[in-house]
Amino acid sequence: MPEGHSVHRVALQLEADLVGRPLAASSPQGRFAAGAALLDGREMTQALAVGKRLLAAFGPERWLHVHLGLYGAWDFYGQVSPIGREAHGVGSIGAPRLRRAVRIGEGESELEDGAFPPEPVGQVRLRLMSERTVADLRGPSRCEVLDVGAVQRLLDDAGPDPRVDHWEDPESEVVRRVRARRVAVGQLLMDQSVVSGIGNIYRAELLFRAGLSPFTPGSRVPEELLRGIWRDWVRLLELGVEVGAILARDEVPLEEAIADPRLRLSVYGRAGEPCLRCGTAVALAEMAGRKLYWCPGCQV
Repeated sequence: MPEGHSVHRVALQLEADLVGRPLAASSPQGRFAAGAALLDGREMTQALAVGKRLLAAFGPERWLHVHLGLYGAWDFYGQVSPIGREAHGVGSIGAPRLRRAVRIGEGESELEDGAFPPEPVGQVRLRLMSERTVADLRGPSRCEVLDVGAVQRLLDDAGPDPRVDHWEDPESEVVRRVRARRVAVGQLLMDQSVVSGIGNIYRAELLFRAGLSPFTPGSRVPEELLRGIWRDWVRLLELGVEVGAILARDEVPLEEAIADPRLRLSVYGRAGEPCLRCGTAVALAEMAGRKLYWCPGCQV
């Protein structure tokens, strides 16, 4: 499932190439035809992510709300501006290449760049098109048009997101929400009403880095340890948005981790392998219907 850094990168891509422009909106698949008609011909005025939710404003009273779910992704064609580290000229050779095709979902990949605009391929729920850029949405779990009141309720119900200026003291709010419940902290970190944007990978890596058992009840996690996890989340999320990948091993040089996905994570996806820190076999269990990876030797 796409995690918070991916959705923030979608918002950055929309801001770079579609915000401020009137857009043709359609539903090639047909399942979102009524919603697309409400957006067609309007200017996108803002795009932002709140955890795993994308919000795009079309004027003050009309918002597109998208949750990618397990399989959703955005495909961008035409003028696709550099974002993150590429926008600052890091990791690129020569001038940025604007004409390209990119998919942003659970991961990121280059697509075949052909004629513009491209014919819709597969089940495209929503197409947003300017004169220079096409954004195709496929496979989301939620795609709907909301009014401003519904957007406000969504924000009020969401747990804090480090990149969204909506909570007066987001760190203390996350601490309060976790310590108020006896549910396992591994489950609480995945609860988007507690903290926004953390998915299965970030959950596993944050708890490993903190040396905390995922089975510890939230009410029993020391406040300072929770504050440390929040600050680590702030840092890892910013890094993920910047590079377009989850990088959670501080001992690995950044460029090496970007080049080799096998060097990015400590416990997620490594069940049965020796822990990189203590040598204990990484364990795998199920928590609230999702795979949970942790080191029984380090996380107590």
